[in-house]
Amino acid sequence: MSDAEIVTTVVGGTGHIELNRPKALNALTSDMVHAIDEALQAWESDDAVARVLITSASPKAFCAGGDIRAIRDQVVAGEDFTPFFRDEYDMNLRLAEFPKPVVALIDGVNMGGGVGVSIHGSHRVVSEKALIAMPEVAIGFLPDVGATHILGRLPKGVGELMGMTAARIGAGDALAVGLATHFVPSAAMADVKTALLAGRDLDVVLAEFAGPAPVPTLPLDAIAEVFGLGAVPEILSALATTEGAWADTAREQLSTACPTSVFVTFGLIQESPNRTLAQCLAEEAVVGARLVRRPDFVEGIRAVLIDKTRDPKFSPASVNDVDESEIETILGS
Repeated sequence: MSDAEIVTTVVGGTGHIELNRPKALNALTSDMVHAIDEALQAWESDDAVARVLITSASPKAFCAGGDIRAIRDQVVAGEDFTPFFRDEYDMNLRLAEFPKPVVALIDGVNMGGGVGVSIHGSHRVVSEKALIAMPEVAIGFLPDVGATHILGRLPKGVGELMGMTAARIGAGDALAVGLATHFVPSAAMADVKTALLAGRDLDVVLAEFAGPAPVPTLPLDAIAEVFGLGAVPEILSALATTEGAWADTAREQLSTACPTSVFVTFGLIQESPNRTLAQCLAEEAVVGARLVRRPDFVEGIRAVLIDKTRDPKFSPASVNDVDESEIETILGS
């Protein structure tokens, strides 16, 4: 096992990127972002590389997100935190625009920054262990890495549900709403990797090792009726009287989410269909920097990642107390 956090090889016409920070569930560091981007740049015009394969060395996670604690440390120290986001977003865009197939084997938790390393690719392969989420509202931030572009193009209300409540989406639902493209049982993921590194045809391999996908569980019609509404107060009012396990979970997650982030996330997702991925990334960078500078960001990371008490003291503390003029200022509208 290499000590490098990103291991890159070219075998069988496949440029292989392995995320190799298993103890941290592959949380992306600045060095990891740079290594992925450099590999993509090198392979873009390399005739020896016909496709890119992205895998994880962790048995638990594809990637649990960005190394957001390091960003918090920079904020507290008064240092410039923007280079990490700039470089990460450049890498996300390069991956999305890559001229060759990009295959991500998602066999475990995939959140935040991990979504940016996988969901922009052409082939998003999930196992029954896959769990996809954008949980940034829990720490006073927003779904970034181009997630607003992705969420704004899901079936009605699903993007808002994921972005505003940090809902976790399993394999069956990921396939149903278009976050994932293929299903392979976890036990066969290593075989897919081996076959692709042996140079075998991509479509043939994915068909050979495919299995029956888990049944979707999200009630898309009910979600559309609630999270497809045109304003945050309307959504919250409708959600308050909606029955079902999914609604119970949404209410519970909203109770600990940063109210300001909930409103900002909704606004960005609403504008997403009118923007390209590059425009969404640029907007996420500007709005995200404003959120990072607010006390809620430092407090959210304390409660969720450092003390792990899950008791953030956000200001305002309730969605009912959010000043929509402040949201307009943060969004720059």
